[in-house]
This record gives sequence, C-alpha cells and structure tokens, in this order.
Amino acid sequence: MTTVVELEHVTRTFGAVTALDDVSLSVGEGQLVGLLGPNGAGKTTLLSLVSGLRRADSGTVRLFGGDPRDASSRIALGTTPQETGLPPTLTVGEVVDLVAGHYPAPMTRAEVLARFGLEDLSGRQTGGLSGGQKRRLAVALALVGRPRLVLLDEPTTGLDVEARHILWEALRDYHADGATVLLTSHYLEEIEALAERVVVIGEGRVLADDTLSSVLGLVGLRRVIFAVPDGDGVDLARLPGAASAQQASDGRWTVLASDADRVVRALVEQAVPFEGLEVRGASLEEAFLTLTQKEEVVR
Repeated sequence: MTTVVELEHVTRTFGAVTALDDVSLSVGEGQLVGLLGPNGAGKTTLLSLVSGLRRADSGTVRLFGGDPRDASSRIALGTTPQETGLPPTLTVGEVVDLVAGHYPAPMTRAEVLARFGLEDLSGRQTGGLSGGQKRRLAVALALVGRPRLVLLDEPTTGLDVEARHILWEALRDYHADGATVLLTSHYLEEIEALAERVVVIGEGRVLADDTLSSVLGLVGLRRVIFAVPDGDGVDLARLPGAASAQQASDGRWTVLASDADRVVRALVEQAVPFEGLEVRGASLEEAFLTLTQKEEVVR
C-alpha cells in the first residue's frame, strides 16, 4: 500500500503548550481514517502540518512523499478547515465553477451540486447561505478537483441530521472511488459511520490507532442494559464487576462492566427485579472516554 501521509516523531508547540508530542502516524492510499480526541488534543494541528499550513518543531512530515510546504506536494490535496470564507456576492454555482477552474479534470458543476444536495442553492449568493449550507458547500469544494487525499476538519459542524447524512453518503461514495480521507469530528457517531480506522489523540499523543472494532476492544468494557420496574433499591454502580451505572430518560439502566457475567449474577443474587436484559459491546463514546482518561499511552 502506498503511503500518502507520514509523520515521524513530530512535535509541535505553541508557547508553553505542546500540541503534538512525538507523534508518529502513517496513512495508506485508499484509507478512511477518523481522528478522534477532545478539544485541544492536537487534531487540528496535525491536519495543519499535513496541509503545509504549519511546520513541525521537530520530526518529519511527508505528503505524497514530499514536503507538504512545497506546492508540488499539495497538487492532489483537497482540504476543508473548521472555518471557511466564501465570496459573498458569488452564487453557489459560480463558486463551484471558480474553484473547478483551478484543476485539470474537475467534477462538473452538476455533479458537485447533485452529490452534496446543493441543486436548489445553485443560484443563491453564498452570503445568503445559512451556516450549515456554507459548510456543505465548503466540503463540496474540497472535492471539486478530484483530489487523491481529502483532509476534513469537523466537516459536519452546524449541519442538521439530514444534511449530515447527505454529506456522509457523498464521502462514502468518494472514498469508494479510491480516494484517501482523513477527518476529525466531534460527532462520535460520525466516526463510527465513516471510519475504517480510528486514531484517538489526547494531550498531543496517539492513544490508540487501529480498526474501529479493535479500538473498542481495547477498553474491555461491556454494556449491561435493563429496566427495574419497581425502582432500583440497590446502588447499581457498586455491583461486583460494574464500572459505572446510568439511568436513561426511558428509565432503563446501562451498567458499564468489566465483567458482564458477574454483574448479571449479582443482579440475580441480590434479587433485583430487572427485565429486558441486553448485553452489548462498549460504544465508541465509552471507549473514547476511557482511553482519553488513561495516563498510559496505548501503542
């Protein structure tokens, strides 16, 4: 597999703040990788280094085998930062044509608008778009030139559920055509829906880097879900094998357990009147919270 992005022992600081701390990471051609981490974890800094907007204090960053600060290395790169400025007096269609004119074999206006559900906005000036509409257009513009690599920083921030799913489908289709996608997101369900590989970043370090199923497996937690019709009557978080317990708005309890069998046995032994028992794997959100709270880096 050809390596598209490579970071070797990269450190980047901003004053007294270490944004990236000896990070090594490689992304192969055709992968769809999700960067996950809390605010300030270093995700945006990492993308800015890959796109050539910033330089590392130490270590090496390569884009298509070259220096990302060289324009020649960025020819096949498409990117959408967290905030994007658009010419307010140009229409959506005109902006698509303007950007497309910079590439030798771009998508057509019709293809871009259809892929991202923007047909009805083609004649509207970008200054009159809502925040979510501007975001959809910005992501669409990142793909106009058919780049081999797309960097997306919080691509669906500000979008409603329907618009978010339209964008997800567009990204899946583009990735299926062979493109490499590297994205960050605050939406854990977005990473679950899109990413084949998950890189968890915390305090500037890589805490986990593997397939989604493997990252979930690192946590070793299970969810024991059930209802207690007659009230709880017992401190469920203190059950043997339980890590935490939380009651949802529908009254059902979710007990995070390192040993699900032990929790279920305790429910029976303590005569807790439970019903509707389900045992599931941990969600990505639970894995993320567990990993970012650990002090030891998982390699």
